[in-house]
Amino acid sequence: MDTIPVTSTPPAPPPPAPAATVPARAAPLAQVRVRDVALVALAVATGAIDAISWLGLGKVFSAFMTGNLAFVGFDIGGADGPPVVRTLVALGAFAVGAAISARVVRTEKAQSLWPSRVTLALAVVLVLEIAFLAVWAPVGSDPSDAVGDVLVAISAAAMGVQTIAIFSLGVKASFTTAATATLAVLMGDLAQWTVMREERIRLVGLLLGIVGGAALGALLVDQAYGWAPALPLAITAAVIVAAVGMTRRG
Repeated sequence: MDTIPVTSTPPAPPPPAPAATVPARAAPLAQVRVRDVALVALAVATGAIDAISWLGLGKVFSAFMTGNLAFVGFDIGGADGPPVVRTLVALGAFAVGAAISARVVRTEKAQSLWPSRVTLALAVVLVLEIAFLAVWAPVGSDPSDAVGDVLVAISAAAMGVQTIAIFSLGVKASFTTAATATLAVLMGDLAQWTVMREERIRLVGLLLGIVGGAALGALLVDQAYGWAPALPLAITAAVIVAAVGMTRRG
């Protein structure tokens, strides 16, 4: 009886080793510091804008929407507060500005230290601030109700655009238009002592920036009323110039 030869099957080759994951290149520390200075500068601009809005436009905020929501509650409860129509104008304009900014920056996680779309959104802020100054300067210290509403709408829309643009950077607790979260995160991190030194400096800088900007804005409203909005305008322009430099290097 013939024997049938048995052919052994060679073992399958081992699967190829997975490609090594190359970690994303960290941004140079110098560029991170430039970014943080830009964020603090925008916080200064925000403080000035809210001072100008509060002191010159019927005690309504352009950036601090928590305060405006509280004012609406005051009106519902029958307490004295700013004109509810102007407060609602500020809330609505801020929301519209935020929605426009979200379309500009696309809100996905930033793939670079400062994406060019964030700079584009800040250019929208700059245009709105130029429009604000153009309307503000000729009307003097007592604008009509209609002009006051227009000014608040322009200013609040600018702050809505800025808020979303900076939020899209994904920088921890750095909104530049609100201090509550920044203060809370700073205190929480200090209690646990987990935050890095650079982050602590940035968070403190943001808080001091809003205070300093509000002080400067109040001073300008008192001493140079017609030109007070030129301060946040100039700061935004300077940040855009710095941002263009970051984008080219990054």
